[in-house]
This record gives sequence, structure tokens and C-alpha cells, in this order.
Amino acid sequence: MTVNTPLCFRGKKILAPMVRVGTLPMRLLALDYGADIVYCEELIDIKMVQCKRVINEVLETVDFVAPNERVVFRTCERERQHVVFQMGGMGAALLSDPDKIESILTTLVKGICKPITCKIRILPSVEDTLNLVKRIEKTGIAAIAVHGRKKEERPQHPVHCDVIKAIAEAVSIPVIANGGSHDFIKEYTDIETFQEATAASSVMIARAAMWNPSIFRKEGFFPLKDVMQDYIKYAVRYDNHYTNTKYCLCQMLREQLETTQGKRLHAAQSTQEICEAFEMGDFYEETTAIFEAKKTSLETETQDEDDQREDPDVIKMAVRFDKREYPPQITPKMYLLEWCRKEKHPQPVYETVQRPLDRLFCSVVTVAEQKYRSTLWDKSKKLAEQAAAIVCLRTLGVPEGKLCEGENHLINKRKREDQERLNNRDHREDLAEPSHKKANFIEGTSDMNVPTMPR
Repeated sequence: MTVNTPLCFRGKKILAPMVRVGTLPMRLLALDYGADIVYCEELIDIKMVQCKRVINEVLETVDFVAPNERVVFRTCERERQHVVFQMGGMGAALLSDPDKIESILTTLVKGICKPITCKIRILPSVEDTLNLVKRIEKTGIAAIAVHGRKKEERPQHPVHCDVIKAIAEAVSIPVIANGGSHDFIKEYTDIETFQEATAASSVMIARAAMWNPSIFRKEGFFPLKDVMQDYIKYAVRYDNHYTNTKYCLCQMLREQLETTQGKRLHAAQSTQEICEAFEMGDFYEETTAIFEAKKTSLETETQDEDDQREDPDVIKMAVRFDKREYPPQITPKMYLLEWCRKEKHPQPVYETVQRPLDRLFCSVVTVAEQKYRSTLWDKSKKLAEQAAAIVCLRTLGVPEGKLCEGENHLINKRKREDQERLNNRDHREDLAEPSHKKANFIEGTSDMNVPTMPR
């Protein structure tokens, strides 16, 4: 039994939300090294609304997958009770609209059972900043993270510890100090120094953790080589996209990017090539082989379960739709619909499901109270429906429209319909156009004024 304990934001060392950095491998590595809480990278709300939640049984993760099949957010059991989902409002843009800030946070606090936090930069004046954080506190959030710089200030500008301290003294909720990597935090003991300087409840670390996440170790830094190898292991283990893995490793290498290893990393175009650049090719091969075996085993189990649950009245064949075998704009679904109309049957009804394991689709079509489907799963809903239509047509002995079937009556029908539309259009134009204008146009008489190009 899992007990959901609300996160506490006092006395914590926290991995800050960082674009392209705070993906699952970095979050897990920070936790391994001693971070108490980890924030994911900032994600835009509209992207998440479009995503589908998928349980990935191979990786043992929960994935939020966009319509283009890209994994937008991935999490696992290891970071339960430690991860904070950072939903973005386009950087510091909301700072100029306190009413909207208050409305958004109030809605979230009332509508979600999880603790809500907020992260801001400071405003041009201390007074305006304090007024803002007091309004934010009243919304009922659990904590507020403060990056001690104004929105136009960059990392090389000094962090305003005095403003963070004034905020900590003005509110009763936990204040999380952020922005100390440049001026304060060079090693683990500096985290406490920054916390004391800001009187904050907790400290949030961004760039210092990006450069070497073992900054969270009480015992001190691990050698960078070991840190990078640990990161790569998580990247492979959780199938992190190679471009993201490459980006994070480049941030760690920094001045070593011009070394032989750095150049190999920069040139890498796959996770396997990244592993080879760090002498981890064997690890990659072993891990991917384990996953392939697990995937095959799960697919077999899933197929067995599907077969056991399968309606015995469903007619099945192992077929796929290949559009190269059909004329342009002609599909088995069109042929099946045409046949149903001819035989005075109700139009075909398609029921399509997606398998969570590999996100493939299977469709069942019902025609004249009989069901048909392909035993092969397809990568899209449209392909699965076409395959189901093929099974039905082949069972009925009806042409499906393939190029090899010779004369295609649907193509001929379309040609006739197109010709009829063309004839009707010409007829309407003949009725609408005066006869004398038509004669002048056809015969090209001198009654028409034709402009000449200047010489």
C-alpha cells in the first residue's frame, strides 16, 4: 500500500526546474546524490492537455505522450513523493499581471488535492515584490520559490539576497531561495551559507546542479567522469531521447568540449554513439537487449490475453494496409462502404482501441452484424481501420481496389462524377454569359480593347 504524504518544503535541498535539463535521468541522479525534492523542466499547460497518459510496462514508467508520439513527461516510482511538476506561464511574463497570478493559483489550489507552489523573480522595487508575494500567499499555496533577480537580469548579475530575506520575513509559508549558483554555491557546504544569507526555508539549485548534480552530496563531489556515466545509465535505462541526453552531458563537460571525448559527444547522433563516446557501448547493448526481451515477452502475454478475451464470432486475418498497392485516393474502406450501399446494408461501424504497451492500434469493423479484424496491430488508427476493411472484403470475396485487380470501378465512377461536374459547370457558364460576349471572346474580334506592352 502506498501512502501519499504531502511534500514538506522546509529544510530541503531542491533541484530547480531547468528547460531541457530537468528530465527524468537528471531528476533521478539528483535524488541519488542527496536532493530532497526535484522539479521537472517547465512544461506548457496546453501541451499536457493534448497528451495521453500511458503506462509503459517495458520501462516501468508513466508517460504523457503527445499526438505526435513524443513523450512530453515521463516519471517513475523512484521519484514518487519527491517530484514537482512545473507548469509554465511563459517565463516571467505573468509578473506584470498580479490579478491573473492570483486567479490561476486560486483555481489550482481549489481544484487539485496536491500541494501547489509558485516560482517568481523579484520586481523592480522591494515594496512591489512584497505586495505581490503577500497576494500569492493568500491563495493558499504551500510554498513560494524566489529567484533573487529581476526579470531582465542574467546569471552574471549578483543575486539579491536581501530581497529574498525580506520576503522570508514577510510571509509565513516556506520560502525557497534560488539564484545562488554564481555567487555562493560552489560546493555542498555553500548551500547552507546561501540559506542563511537569505533566511529561506529551503534552497533551490539550478546551474551548479546542471554542471555537476553531485553538488547535493554531503561527502563532496563525485569525479565528473563517474557522474556522467551515472547519468548515461539512467538515460539508457529510461530511453531518454539522445538529443536531450547529449545536451545535458555537454552542460557538464563545459570547457572539456574541445577534448577528444567532447568532440565525439558533439558528433554523436544516437544514444548508442553517446555510450560509445564514454566507453559504455557494452552497457548499451546489454540494456537494450534486456528491454527487447521484456517487450517481446509482454507482447506475447498481451496477445495471449487478447486471444482469450477475443469474441469467437470475430473473423480474423493477418493483414496490413499498404497504400502503395492502391490507386491514389482509393482505399479498402471506400470499397467496403460502396459494397454496403449496393447491398443495402447499414454503413460499416469501426471500433478502434490502442494498446498501452506499445501504443499500437487494432480496429474491428462490423458489417451486416458480423465483425472482422486484422490480428496485426498498426501504428495509427487509420491504418488499423483499413486493415479491418480488408479482412471484411476478402472474407466476402469482394474486390478491395488494389492496383493488381485490374479495372477499378470506383476510379471510373469518380471520373464520371468529375466529368458530370465539369459539364454542369460549363452549362451554367453558358447560361450565365451573354452570347455576344462569348462570340467576341472565341473569335477574338477587334471589339475588345487589348492593352499593348510599351516598347
